[in-house]
Amino acid sequence: MADDVRSAILSAATRLFAAQGVGATSIQEIAEAVGIRKPSLLYHFASKDALHEAVLAELLSRWSETLPALLRAAAREDRLDAILDETFAFFLAEPDRARLLLREALDRPAQMRALLGRYVAPWLGAVTGSIEKGQAAGLFRPELDPAAYVVMVIQLVLGTVATAPATGRLTGARTKSVPPELVAEAKRVAKAALLVTPASLVPSARPAQAAL
Repeated sequence: MADDVRSAILSAATRLFAAQGVGATSIQEIAEAVGIRKPSLLYHFASKDALHEAVLAELLSRWSETLPALLRAAAREDRLDAILDETFAFFLAEPDRARLLLREALDRPAQMRALLGRYVAPWLGAVTGSIEKGQAAGLFRPELDPAAYVVMVIQLVLGTVATAPATGRLTGARTKSVPPELVAEAKRVAKAALLVTPASLVPSARPAQAAL
């Protein structure tokens, strides 16, 4: 029961922090969203700062358990579509995850830098190493910077999911959720940046017209 309440508090806090920012969200508001009294919330988290830290720690720890395996597997060309699907699915399952990470990166860059160093840096080397192997095998673009590519994919996924309620309307979508065409295009961009295009698929130059 206590674990259920704690999970409900973290979920409500994630949603409200992502929508309003930490400063504009009160402990009382989070307690009301969960359906408990403020003292009950403070039993689990002694302060808003403690709750804020717990929200980010849970999000990034779950992310660090899921994303590295997915991105490492992307070093196999035949798995890339499935990997991108799963990466998007992690954030589409709870879009507030993406919104909160972007908000925190903008509002508290120093804190996020430290958290990313703690949760992301340990596996970044393994992921970039897999990409380097793909480059050596001729699967991936030799000019690509592996670490920069991983960061680009993370930003692409986060930005697509977090901003879709606003930018998705530009595609003609009538829903506040992430339009599938945006996800498809983001995947296309990620693949185009990584994969070597077979020569057989590159259009040949059109012959110049003969002079009249």
